[in-house]
Amino acid sequence: MPAHALKRPTLLALCACVLVAQSMVAAINLLIPQLSSSSLHPSHTEILWTVDAYVIVFAGLLIPAGALGDRYGRKGALLAGLALFAAGAATSALATGPAVLIAGRGLSGAGAALITPATLSILMQLSAPEHRARAMGAWTLSIGLGGAAGNLGGGLAGQFLTWRALFAVMVPLAVVLAVAASVTVPRTERSGAARPDPLGTLLLTAGLVAALFGIIEGPSYGWTSARILGAFAAGALLVAAFTGHALRSATPLFDPRVFASPRLRSASLGTATAFFGLFSLFFVNSQYLQGVKGFGAAVTGVAIMPLVFGMAVAQKLATRWAGRPRPVIGAGLALIGLGLLGASTADAGTPYAVFVCWLLVISAGAGLSMPALTIGVVTSLPPHQAGLGSGLGTTARETGAALGVAVTGTVLSSHADLLHGMGPALRTVGVVVLAATALVVAGYGKRPERRRPEGARGSAGHAAAAARARATTTDRHPATASQTHGA
Repeated sequence: MPAHALKRPTLLALCACVLVAQSMVAAINLLIPQLSSSSLHPSHTEILWTVDAYVIVFAGLLIPAGALGDRYGRKGALLAGLALFAAGAATSALATGPAVLIAGRGLSGAGAALITPATLSILMQLSAPEHRARAMGAWTLSIGLGGAAGNLGGGLAGQFLTWRALFAVMVPLAVVLAVAASVTVPRTERSGAARPDPLGTLLLTAGLVAALFGIIEGPSYGWTSARILGAFAAGALLVAAFTGHALRSATPLFDPRVFASPRLRSASLGTATAFFGLFSLFFVNSQYLQGVKGFGAAVTGVAIMPLVFGMAVAQKLATRWAGRPRPVIGAGLALIGLGLLGASTADAGTPYAVFVCWLLVISAGAGLSMPALTIGVVTSLPPHQAGLGSGLGTTARETGAALGVAVTGTVLSSHADLLHGMGPALRTVGVVVLAATALVVAGYGKRPERRRPEGARGSAGHAAAAARARATTTDRHPATASQTHGA
C-alpha cells in the first residue's frame, strides 16, 4: 500500500469518527437537568460521575491505546474502538440505574480512546508531507465540530427528546462509521515486533486516571480535601513509577526521554493551553446563554455554532502558513487569551451579537494554532510511533480541558452567582492562557527548526532530510533509537 494514498473518502470517514467520539464529551452537559429528574433518581455525585466517567477513561487510556494501535494495527484499533463506543452507548441507553449508566459512559470512553489516536495516526501514515498540514487541519476542525455537534445534539435531545435517545442514536451511527471505515480505510504498516508493556500500561493509565480524578473532582470536594490530595499524590507516585520502569525496560510503552525535546514539550503545553481556554468557555457558555440570556436548550446548542465558522476560516490560513509554526501558534493562542478577556466583559445586557464576536475571536485562535500544534506533537516522535504521538497530543487536550473546567468552576464557586463569577473566571483563564503562550513561543524558539522532508518519497533530497531527522532524534534522545525501533 503506498504511504501517500490519502483519498477523500478515507479522510471523511476518519474525521467523522473523531467528530462523533469528541461530541460525547460535551453532549451530556445539556442533559444534566433532565437526568437529575429522571426515573433513575441519581444523586449529585452520580450525576458528576455520569459526566466525568467518559472523560476520565477517555483521557486515561489515550497513550496506551495509541501505542497498541501502532503495534497491533491502527485500522483494527479504530474498528474495535467503534465497537466499544457502540456497546457503551447501548448500555447507557438501556440503563436501569445510575451505576449502569456510568459504566456505559466509561465503556464508550474506552472506545473513544482507541478511535482518536488511530484516526490521526492513519492520517499521518497516508498523507504526503506536502499535504500533511491540510489533513491535520481537517482533523482538528473535526474536533471543534464534535464539540459543537455535541452541544447541538444534547440541546435538541434535552428539549425535544429524552436523554436515552441521545445514547440510542449513537449505536447505529457507530455501526455506519464502522462500515465506512472498513471500506475506505486501508491497513497501514505496523511498528514492528515489539512486546507489549502491560506493567507500564497499568502504571501510566492508573496514574493519569488518578490525576484526572483530582483535577475534575477538585472543585466539588475541595482542593485541600484528603480525597483530592490523595488522588494527586497517587497520580504522582504512579507516573514516577512508570518513568522508572520505562527507563529500565528494553521495550517500554514509550521512552520518557522523548520529552527532552523542547518542540515536543512546547507543542504539548500549547495543545493543553488551547483546550484549557476553550473548555473554560464551553463550561460557562451554556450556563450564560440559558441562565442569563434565557435561551432554551436547543437554541443554546445552535448559538455556539459560530465557533465552527471561526475555526474553519482560520484553519485554511493555518494550512497556508504551515511552514511558520512559531508565529502561527503564538498568534492563535494569543487570540484565545484575548478573546476570553473580551468575553469576560459580557453581562445580562450584552447583545448576543457582541458575545458572538468574542466567540469568533476564540475560535479563530483555535483554528489557527491547533493544526500546527498537532503536527508538532506527532512529528516529534518517529513515524512508526504516530499513534503514540497522537495519544500524547490528545491526552494534553483532555487534560487541558479538564483543568479549564476545574479552574473555571473553582472561581465561579467563590462568587454568589454565574453573573458575578463569569467575568473573574474568564479573566483568570485568559491571563493564564496568555502567560502559557509566552512559554510555548519561547520553547519553539530554543532551537532552529529542522525541516522535515517535503518532497516525494524516494527522492535523494527526501532521503537526506530523513537521515538528518533520524540523526537529530538520536542526538536528542540517545535511548530512542535502540528502544523504539520496534515499539
